[in-house]
Amino acid sequence: MTGTLYGVGLGPGDPELMTVKAARLISEASVIAYHCARHGRSIARSVAEPYLREGQVEEKLVYPVTTETTDHPGGYEGAIADFYELSAKRLAEHLDAGRDVVLLCEGDPFFYGSYMYMHERLSGRFEAVVVPGVTSVSAASAVLGRPLVQRDEVLTVLPGTLPAPELARRLADTDAAAVLKLGRTFGSVREAFEEAGKLDDAVFVERATWGQQRIEPLASVDPSTVPYFSLALLPSPAYASRVSPAPVPALVAEGAGEVVVVGLGPAGPEWLTPEAAAELSAAEHVVGYGPYVARVPQKAGQQRHASGNRVEADRARDALSLAASGARVAVVSSGDPGVFAMASAVLEQVSSGHGTGVRVRIVPGVTAAQAAASRVGAPLGHDYCVLSLSDRLKPWEIIEKRLDAAGAADLVLALYNPASRSRTTQLADARNVLLRHRAPSTPVVVARDVGGPEEDIRVTTLGDLDPSTVDMRCLLIVGSSKTRAENGVVWTPRSY
Repeated sequence: MTGTLYGVGLGPGDPELMTVKAARLISEASVIAYHCARHGRSIARSVAEPYLREGQVEEKLVYPVTTETTDHPGGYEGAIADFYELSAKRLAEHLDAGRDVVLLCEGDPFFYGSYMYMHERLSGRFEAVVVPGVTSVSAASAVLGRPLVQRDEVLTVLPGTLPAPELARRLADTDAAAVLKLGRTFGSVREAFEEAGKLDDAVFVERATWGQQRIEPLASVDPSTVPYFSLALLPSPAYASRVSPAPVPALVAEGAGEVVVVGLGPAGPEWLTPEAAAELSAAEHVVGYGPYVARVPQKAGQQRHASGNRVEADRARDALSLAASGARVAVVSSGDPGVFAMASAVLEQVSSGHGTGVRVRIVPGVTAAQAAASRVGAPLGHDYCVLSLSDRLKPWEIIEKRLDAAGAADLVLALYNPASRSRTTQLADARNVLLRHRAPSTPVVVARDVGGPEEDIRVTTLGDLDPSTVDMRCLLIVGSSKTRAENGVVWTPRSY
């Protein structure tokens, strides 16, 4: 009885991205075969190494040439053809003897994989099973955090060995693209992207998911630094038109991860943007104030780190520490993380020297002010000011000065943190400051728990505002002299 030939895809390089089936077959096989250059080191074997066991026969298939010249009478093609014939004979000896052979292949065996040359020579004589793997294209899209294609878009996969004019024609005629086999072809590939008018949208990804992956705008790559295990990616244009991506780092330090500060919006999942949802799903750790962490859907294997409301700096340092060890961390904030929330706290700790080598990105969210305004009309329809009444991080004298200036400038005000159990006088003081400049009839929106189960929206006036009815879960919008309120609808005209 003859053995079975398995072409096993190993994925893009991270051993944890190998399929369960691939790992099982590698550990069970009698013979492990892999290609390598003449120096003897094999990338495929290094990826599969965690699943190898003692006693397995290893067949090292050493290429006679890689990029150098050869004196073979048939040239490079002839030398490689003879090599594949010899390799097939070596594997056939094991198969004839009844030994199963696993041939390791980076990425997917049938996606520009070396396994296919053994398959076409041996599959007619022996049972041959192909185990697919995650491709480098999928890995590059994942580490970049950008979809390849969506809806009716067309993805084109191209070898960089095509002539530059042909590459340019195909790039110009597609929505998204991945160009493989770079290395010495990089110059012509870059030229093709430029000729197609898509150079500024393309990204260079080297060794995606490896310990020393590199992500860089294609236009800024030094051709002398480009290895074979890299590709040029043109991601989904529809996604790019909706989302302004953060600057792509030139080099990710080995072992360093990423902190993404994510805005959850003011309440439930209907206020969460698709971008924020994707980041939360991709995170290995979720860090944040307890009630906000509780709003993040549970995901198997994801670790959650909840803490109190007054430890922003500690929370930021913890997140950066997790990312420094290689983790992908989401720090969550209600509303938008850049509005009185965790984005500033994280960046402040980075500025103080924490999280060296860690990337930090900010993903926006719907703010409490926007949510409250939408419930009553358009009170923020003209110039407005956003101000926190909390004097925990700044003195009341500064708050009062800013209230007075905003009142004098006749700006609509969105007032955050208007009151709490320990701050019971600030809102009354703020109302008195604004009454120096506004009529008592000025419309005021008191919005509590917008989008939540206890949502309560009231429209009152500055003169009738009762501070005792306002707590920490409220946001106030105080109109300007031009703001109008009619039948519960509040708006500020765009003309002044």
